[in-house]
Amino acid sequence: MSLVQQNPDSLFQEPLTDGRRTRCLLCPQLCLINPGMKGLCRSRENIDGKLVSTSYGHVAALHIDPIEKKPLYHFLPGSHVLSVGNNGCNLKCAFCQNWSISQVDSKTSYISPAELLQMTLNAGTPSVAFTYAEPIVWFDYVLDCCQILHKSGIKTVLVTNGMINPEPLTMILPFVDAMNIDIKSMDPDFYRSLCHGWLDPVLETVRKVHQGCHLEITNLVIPNRNDSKELFHQLGDFIQKELSRKTPLHLSAYHPEFRLSEPPTSYETMKTAYSILSQYLDFVYLGNITGAGSDTICPSCGSPAVRRSGYHLIQINLSPEGNCPVCSRALHFILT
Repeated sequence: MSLVQQNPDSLFQEPLTDGRRTRCLLCPQLCLINPGMKGLCRSRENIDGKLVSTSYGHVAALHIDPIEKKPLYHFLPGSHVLSVGNNGCNLKCAFCQNWSISQVDSKTSYISPAELLQMTLNAGTPSVAFTYAEPIVWFDYVLDCCQILHKSGIKTVLVTNGMINPEPLTMILPFVDAMNIDIKSMDPDFYRSLCHGWLDPVLETVRKVHQGCHLEITNLVIPNRNDSKELFHQLGDFIQKELSRKTPLHLSAYHPEFRLSEPPTSYETMKTAYSILSQYLDFVYLGNITGAGSDTICPSCGSPAVRRSGYHLIQINLSPEGNCPVCSRALHFILT
């Protein structure tokens, strides 16, 4: 770990004419930040009228994970990824499953982008994921890391809520190989009341990322909040029409965390969601729950192409091009 720490000026900011307050332009929250204060994400501070990335390089979590844990099922299957996490988030989800670093500050260690590259090379993982909390609010650091990793042939992954403005997304997207984006609900009121955010900017991010890199979607299914059949139909219709039937969708079972005390999602609810969404999409997966729903099945011939147990790959049965070995249908995997 480096003893030299940086707090660079943040990208995407607009000082106000009073010379004191500064508007953050990174995400749709558009925080107006007074001197000595931080924005909602706790990652950018107004110091003498300028926003400074005080979280730059401060790593709250560092682990080697199966890529399937992100979850990414169609990207480098069976590989491991160096996962890096920060403190902070630009949403305030009442049900946050990673609240211990996204909503409160935990202990960090400083790791420069060059050091992160060396750690990745030492670990031998083909990719690095910025995950656990929200990488968007760590933008300046993540951008620097993605650029240096790309130059060395290391693939990069963002696991994100998708709440980012178009300009910063355009800047970072060329250096990102895969994203998993949460679509928390197709109900705008859900985002406003439970997340302190908005649905439309997330959908815009999803549309743009679909054109720019490999994309998989996650939907955390919460009883009595976003588990209606109507919402499942809306989600499936959106992904099918505006992205593609081949876009992998991960349905994740909720467990009580942070400020929400709804009971855990039942297997019956997950099966219902799976059944509805499979009408629209070729690759629907169930996660965070015991039972079927994690294998990749060829939509044409029904042959098992990839078998998984939890986050671990048991068997991969694909052609070198990522196709079904029985009927040769393209299954849309990135293998290298």
